[in-house]
Amino acid sequence: MYTLEIKEEANLEIIDAYSYYESQQPGLGETFFEQLGLYFKRITENPKHFEIKNNYREAYIKKFPYLIIYRIEEDNVVVYSVFNTAQNPKKKPN
Repeated sequence: MYTLEIKEEANLEIIDAYSYYESQQPGLGETFFEQLGLYFKRITENPKHFEIKNNYREAYIKKFPYLIIYRIEEDNVVVYSVFNTAQNPKKKPN
């Protein structure tokens, strides 16, 4: 299994998403965290499963409009962004 590393920018995006969902409905932020955790587990178990776009791999979270953008670096999975797909796609890291 690979080690998960989450960059600071991605951490901030996760916190923002959690806060937004909790403000919309109590408990929804927790559901977002749970889904994110499941995807992080899948990514660290089989990081090559998800496709490569612009030198990064992308994993879509099915229950929320978010995309996990990461790279495999030796024995690490490095998450660079947890991108809200409802945002302007030009803001997506590449």
